[in-house]
Order: sequence, then C-alpha cells, then structure tokens
Amino acid sequence: MNKFARTRRAFWGDVRFLIGIVLVVLSIGGVWAVVTASGPTTPVLQATRTIVRGEALVSGDFRVVDVGLGTIADRYLAPQDLRPGLVASRTIASGELMAGSSTEDADDSRTTTIVVESSTGIPADVEAGTVVELWHAPPLDDDEGTLDAPRILVADATVASVITTDAMLAAGGTSVEVVIDRAEVAEVLAAITGGSVLSIVPVGSTP
Repeated sequence: MNKFARTRRAFWGDVRFLIGIVLVVLSIGGVWAVVTASGPTTPVLQATRTIVRGEALVSGDFRVVDVGLGTIADRYLAPQDLRPGLVASRTIASGELMAGSSTEDADDSRTTTIVVESSTGIPADVEAGTVVELWHAPPLDDDEGTLDAPRILVADATVASVITTDAMLAAGGTSVEVVIDRAEVAEVLAAITGGSVLSIVPVGSTP
C-alpha cells in the first residue's frame, strides 16, 4: 500500500515538472514573438517645440528618435529628408513625429505672417500654435469716432508668437504675430489702415 502511494506521488511530480518546462518554453516563445513582431526601428524626426503652419523646417527644431514604424516608416521624415526650402503645411505639436504629408515647399506655401495689435488682452494659454479668430470693429462714417459692431475678419488664423511690452500691458492690448492665408492679407491691411479696432479671439470664445 505504501509502495503504491510513493509511485503515485512520483508520477504526479513528473507531470508537474513537464508542465513547468512547457510553460517556460511558451513564455520564451511569446517574448520572441513580440520582439520579432516589433521589427527593426527607423530613425525619424521628432519636433522639440511647436512649429506653426508656414514656418521653415530646420534641424535645430528636431531630435532624431528610433521608432518601430513597420510598413509606414516611409510616411515620416528621416534626418536625411530635411532639406532647405521645406515649411510646415500645418501646425506641428512639440513631441510629434514629423510626417512627410505635413511639409511643403516654401514656394508653394499659401500662408504668410502678419503682426496685429489686439485691442483686448488675450488668455494666458494662447501661445504659438493656438488657432484664433481675428475680429474687427470698423469705424462708422461719422465724426464721432464711433465703431460698427464687431465682425469676423479672419476665421482661421494660427498664432506664431505673442508680443507683449510693459506699455502694451498698461494699455490692455497685445501684439500677436499670426499666420494667415495670403489671400486674406489685403483685407487685414485694409482694416488696419482704415482704423478698425482689432481683437484676437481664441476659437470657441466670444469677443
């Protein structure tokens, strides 16, 4: 009776040992499958700051990172793809990988920058890359200096930089460099020279 019990324990001990070996083999195989599936990495450009639409792309604004992109690696810019004359075709957020579709030649760019002075202050979180509306209140045709109701002048502009000085802060205004389409430049300049009061309004806000 005791001999049978010892034989049974030995049998189950062997089974547990074999199961343990199988689990170890499966674990190693799973790790190998993950490593194999990840494939080789590719060096691509990653923005180190926010780059606004129309801004020139220069090496100082990027770092090189190795990323496993697989079959879509050719959609992103490698270090050797960066050349003079390339500009951003949209705003690139800091930390974003630089996609080739987000670039264009400077000669083909339809945007430019213009500095406008906002008659009102702007929120502290408005910074380079923020999408804003440009509103204006044109003067009425009278001698009293009254203004017409505010209206949208540019519905989709991008902040390139915010310029503030002590004098501007005291007056409650702020100068903002914005990126706009070239087709809108004439209308913006006409509003400025015509005496309109301009305001920078973040998208989603009310002037």
